[in-house]
Amino acid sequence: MVLPPPDKRHVCLTTIIIMTSMAFMDAYLVEQNQGPRKIGVCIIVLVGDICFLIVLRYVAVWVGAEVRTAKRGYAMILWFLYIFVLEIKLYFVFQNYKADRKSLETVARKALTLLLSVCVPGLYLVLVALDSMEYVRTFRKKEDMRGRLFWVALDLLDVLDIQANLWEPQRTGLPIWAEGLMFFYCYILLLILPCVSLSEISVQGEHVSPQKMMLYPVLSLVTINIVTILIRGVNMVLFQDSRVSTIFIGKNVVAIATKACTFLEYRRQVKEFPPQDPAGIAMEIQQNSVPHNQTLPNTTTSLPEEPSPAREVIDT
Repeated sequence: MVLPPPDKRHVCLTTIIIMTSMAFMDAYLVEQNQGPRKIGVCIIVLVGDICFLIVLRYVAVWVGAEVRTAKRGYAMILWFLYIFVLEIKLYFVFQNYKADRKSLETVARKALTLLLSVCVPGLYLVLVALDSMEYVRTFRKKEDMRGRLFWVALDLLDVLDIQANLWEPQRTGLPIWAEGLMFFYCYILLLILPCVSLSEISVQGEHVSPQKMMLYPVLSLVTINIVTILIRGVNMVLFQDSRVSTIFIGKNVVAIATKACTFLEYRRQVKEFPPQDPAGIAMEIQQNSVPHNQTLPNTTTSLPEEPSPAREVIDT
């Protein structure tokens, strides 16, 4: 498949988001070390950034080239690469904060959480590039897609909030096994779930239908909405964690109720309405491909029929 020329604005925006977050993570790593070790960490970080920038130079261009198409394969590769490298750096930052319990730099730790909560969901929305999907022309379908992308971004913030419990100041610390389990569970969710959402968009092609994108809602219902309630409940009851976000607990309860109603409605629609015939599918595709200011031709006139001999006899 030959890709079109890349969208330079999309390539620049993607690169700026990625390299800005990486630069701040490098600054945290360097500032957390003192003496000769600081120089060694600076050299390692610089070499790693150069290698990452070389790979990013090609992948970002490929992502910018496919942004107007219906495929998001390179976007999934770039997301996986970004989260893989970012979480490795974040793990060392978290370990350095853990080793220095006496230093309660509240502003710096809150700034780290704010940086991740802006860059990670922001990069996902940029990779989806809904406004660049020229084949999605109906306002209703585009807004439906935007609502589903908002739920994905909200789930990413939910996962990041759980991870932030590990480095933001706490009155009582969690056990080592609980901290490691929480960090790597969130790591896996950040790696996989956005790729699942991007793959659903890519698989459906130009005739994308938000109503048929049910894989991500099911996975997020189990892995985020239900499991994170259990994680926060255990941290709040057993470990007396004062950093538990009760607002996100309420968000997950609302999400469970909303998705349950959606699944029930989806099953009812499947049972009551049989699959469409080819003419109905063609009509739906035609509706999704015309601009708003154009009216659809009548289906009876768009498909000419040759008069049958019996009809000619009746007419005469």
